[in-house]
This record gives sequence, structure tokens and C-alpha cells, in this order.
Amino acid sequence: MHENQRSPGPPVVEARCYGAHMTAKKRAPGVHALSTLTTLRSLKKDALGFLTGLREKHGDVARFQVGPYVTYLLSRPEHIKRVLVDEAPRYTKQTRDYDMLRLSLGTGMLTSEGEFWRRQRRIAQPAFHRQQIGGFAATMGRLSREMLSRWGDAGSSIDVAHEMMRVTLQIVSATLFSVELDSLIDEIGSAVATLNRQTIERIMTLVELPVWVPTARNRELHAATGFFDRLIAKQVADRRARGPSDAQQDDLLGMLLSARDPETGEGMSDTQLRDEAVTMLAAGHETTANALAWCLHLLAQHPEIERRLGEEAANVLGDRAATLEDLPRLGYAKQVFQESMRLYPPVWAIGRGCQEDDEIGGYTIERGADVTMSPWVTQRHPDVWPDPLRFDPDRFAEGRDIPKFAYFPFSGGARQCIGTGFAMMEGQIILATVLARYRLAATGRPVDHEALITLRPRGGLPMLLRRVA
Repeated sequence: MHENQRSPGPPVVEARCYGAHMTAKKRAPGVHALSTLTTLRSLKKDALGFLTGLREKHGDVARFQVGPYVTYLLSRPEHIKRVLVDEAPRYTKQTRDYDMLRLSLGTGMLTSEGEFWRRQRRIAQPAFHRQQIGGFAATMGRLSREMLSRWGDAGSSIDVAHEMMRVTLQIVSATLFSVELDSLIDEIGSAVATLNRQTIERIMTLVELPVWVPTARNRELHAATGFFDRLIAKQVADRRARGPSDAQQDDLLGMLLSARDPETGEGMSDTQLRDEAVTMLAAGHETTANALAWCLHLLAQHPEIERRLGEEAANVLGDRAATLEDLPRLGYAKQVFQESMRLYPPVWAIGRGCQEDDEIGGYTIERGADVTMSPWVTQRHPDVWPDPLRFDPDRFAEGRDIPKFAYFPFSGGARQCIGTGFAMMEGQIILATVLARYRLAATGRPVDHEALITLRPRGGLPMLLRRVA
């Protein structure tokens, strides 16, 4: 019998204890376990389409299996909240997917667990305090303006995806290291793209050779991670060589070098510094760049929203760079950025491993299984969002009530991205800077997504420039 068919008689169930009550063990519907190769092909071809179809066909708790790996897709906000908040200790990052990510990023705050993660978070948290990151607003405004100076006249074409990658990489290198790594921008971008592609390829491969085997793929991985090892080591060594007073600079590296665990007084080791810096440099620009590219793509399709944002930006900024004091008056820019991340979340799936049997939505999530929570699926869920495919920034207007975990582009709970405030400020500033001077139009070339670790426009995003009159 297909696992999605109902038994003609009462099911035989195994009683288990969950907390203080007894619940029957019930298997979630989904894709048949024998369909591994078909499932794997579907995930490689169109992961977002596969997950969306899985929810539409099998419901808000749906099961699929690739080889020995069982995964449950959870699509309702209350189920996501259970995993990320209510029962967070039961769900960890001890999964094969995170093992693949650790090959690229090491064990920074994104990939670490337990007491090690808590210690790292305590040390790094002050560096991401609102008052601290507020000091980076002027840098963001200046580099955004410099980006526009490279753009051509009206009618010329630019690759918006490339431009957003470049400016966000310039911003993160300036705020992380207090240096502008323009000569290395292309090399950094290439290494990040390699890690992004390699990680998803390894996740989508059932049998992967150990990284010490000298295959072409492993050599490429070692080249990319080795590049970041040398880059970060040089920045740390240069900073230390300039003396302790310089290590107190208000950039992120200086804060991490001088930070101490408030409970133990310990600082970060060189390995920990490397892993946190690589995570910030790679993930910290890639996600925001993709979010901005998709946002500009949406604005080109919605001229009234683009006009409204452009008028706000022109009224607030005029012909100058944005500052921290401008952010409260750029409220619509923030709404536009938030709504674009609802439709095109830069991180399209968040995973956890179940360490202890649980029950969600009436179905058993067994120990050893993985759960996937997809912002793409939940943020387009018709039971959660009215008219879900409509681009409407007023959903995020002040006073609007959005259910918890109906929207989670930065994850949530204790493991919410530590750089959320940084990314939101950066998005507001770049959007306002661009729209104060330009409108962008589609070239007519088809636009498709590429679901790697982050959600990219496949093959870039060429657009035509139109100057504001």
C-alpha cells in the first residue's frame, strides 16, 4: 500500500509518552520512501517547487526521504515556533546539511552548537548592539553613493545582482576590517560563490568522498577555504601588529579581538576568530545582496510602489549620502525590503535535527529525523498570508499584526541571525540611495531563481537604468 493511502481498518499504533501526556504514534503523509532517486532529481532541478508541491499535496507536516535521510517539511507558523523556540533543545544543528556547511565556514555562530555556541554569542553580542552597528550607517551610505558613480547613463544596462554583491562585499569588508579590499573583491566573490555552490552540491549528493581525497571538487573547496584562511589571518596579524590601542577600533574585527566572555573573561582563539570572520564576510554580504537584487526586480514590475519609494528617498536624502539619522524617515524603504524578503527570502530553508521523539500537528517526528522549515513556503502560504503572491509592502506598515513565525527570513528564537539589524539597516540605505537617483527596468530577459544555500537570480539580473527627472 502507498504510504499516503489510509488503512481500511483502525491503525495499529505505538503509545509513547511526550511530556506529561500519551499520544499515539502517527506517520505523516508524504513522498514514498522508495522514490529516493525521483525525489533527489526533483530537489536538484527545482527545490522550491518540490517543497511547495509537497505542502500543497500532503499538508503542513509532510515527509520525504532521500536514501537513509528522513525529513519533515513544517509549514505552519506554530510548528516552526515549536522547533525554534518552544522545544529548541530537542532540535539541533547536528545534521548532515550543517556538516557540509561546516566544511566551508567552520564552527562559527551559524554552525556551532551548545555551550560553545552560547559562549561565542555572549562574546560577539556587544559588537552587534544597535548603537554599535549604527556607527556603520555612514560607511554604508558612502559606499552606496560610490556604487552609483560607477553606473552609466540612462538606457545602459547593469547586472544588478553583480552590483549588489559588490557593494555589500565592500560594506562588510570596510565594517569588518576597516579596510576596503577592492583589489580582492572579485577573488572574494568567486570564493564565496564556490563555497555556496559546493555546499548545496554536497548536500544533494548521497555518497560524498572524504575531503582529504584529492578529487577536483575537494581541491576546489580547499582552494576557496585556504584563500579565506590567509585573508583573515593577515587581517588579524596586521591588527595585532599595530598594537592594543588599534585593536579597540569600532569595526567588527576590533570588537571581536577585544571582546571577552562576561562569565569567564576569555576571548576568542585564532580559529574562532577565523570562523566568525569568514561567516560574517561570506554569509554577511551574500544574503543581503540577493535580497536587494530580488527587491529591485520586484520594484521594476510595480511602478507605483517604485514611485512611492523613490519619492520618499528623494525627499529624505536629496543628493547626499544616507546617515543613521535618516532611517526613521525611510520607513517605506524598510517595508519594501521586508516584503521583498517575504517573497524572495535569501535563505530559503532552515533545518534542524530531531534529537528526541516529538509530536507536531498530530504526527510523530522521530528521533534521528530532520525537519525543514522553508521561509519560501510559509511566507507564501495561502492560509497564512492573504493574496500571498501579491507584492504589497503595506503588509509591514506600522501597527500591522504579523503572526509570529509567519515571517522568518532571519530564522528566529535564540538562534536568530545576529546580523539582522546590520542587514536591515544596509537594505534600507542601499535601496533609498538607488531609488533617489534611478529607476530600473527589466530587459525582457527571463528571470529565474537558483536555490543554492542562498536564493540567487540564475545567471545574474541585467536591468536598464532610467535616471530620475
